[in-house]
Amino acid sequence: MVETAIASVGKDNGTKGMKLFAGNANPALASRVAAELGVKLGDLKASKFADGEIRIEIQESARGSDVFILQPTCAPTNDNLMELFILLDAFRRASAQRITVVMPYYGYARQDKKIKPREPITARLVADMIEMCGANRVVTLDLHADQIQGFFNIPVDHLYGGPILGDYFIEKGLKGRPDVCVVAPDVGGVGRAKKLADMLECPFIVIAKRRPAPNTVEVVEIVGDFSGRRCVMIDDMIDTGGSIASGAQALIDRGAKEVIACCTHPILSDPACERLQNSCLSEIVVLDTIDLRGKSFDKLTTLTAAPLIANAIKRIHNNESVSELFGPWG
Repeated sequence: MVETAIASVGKDNGTKGMKLFAGNANPALASRVAAELGVKLGDLKASKFADGEIRIEIQESARGSDVFILQPTCAPTNDNLMELFILLDAFRRASAQRITVVMPYYGYARQDKKIKPREPITARLVADMIEMCGANRVVTLDLHADQIQGFFNIPVDHLYGGPILGDYFIEKGLKGRPDVCVVAPDVGGVGRAKKLADMLECPFIVIAKRRPAPNTVEVVEIVGDFSGRRCVMIDDMIDTGGSIASGAQALIDRGAKEVIACCTHPILSDPACERLQNSCLSEIVVLDTIDLRGKSFDKLTTLTAAPLIANAIKRIHNNESVSELFGPWG
């Protein structure tokens, strides 16, 4: 039986009446968020019956509480989604006053529109299911497609991991240097790259590419001046690592001095770890929105999103602005 954590009611730090529960998807991040909030962890048990069905046991009262459930829907995506649905149903039946789903990573976000006939829009289906199961609010980080916020008929707080990455590079001394530029790995990432470039006070460039098949990519052109520069490539997620690795190699082949990659969501499906370690990238910087147990390698640097998530939770609980956390980035 697997035990996960539940944060009990806070008293003097702006968290009174709040309870933070965590599913099995990322217990390490949940513990960090609870520590940032200054709440004491209690008991929640999430286990499975002999046939694989999920069993949830909430072991303290949630009646009248402002409940937050932290559960990224990363791999195993379907198990983590089903666990979230059951948690929502349990808290709704336990008479929680409000239930907020904190999804640092939103699974199925890449299926946000129809590309071919008879394709599902699974990101919308997930949104409908979350609402139907009893969620009153959703908090998430760096959605793959911003329009997913509109799939919900409940409030959605969209957080940004970019400022955390930007602060890291500023601490490394990359701000304002003439030999630094930011790279958007595709046209869809231009907005994210521009905001990071503004933080680092440097120019940005764009890689134009095509995807002949899922998880495969071909670099068509690179727009902008990057010769002799240290390039910081930013994306919302890294899955198999093929896009980032091929983009980095194209930059090096065409005159870049160094390429660093960064993202919010390190999915790192096989063979990503080996591919990135053996690539020309000098460093890969990620956030801990997804549990990386068993996926570490020498070039990987992991930063925590716990302070950001905890701050957002506290602001929501106290009916304060969340957008103020981001300034120009948001």
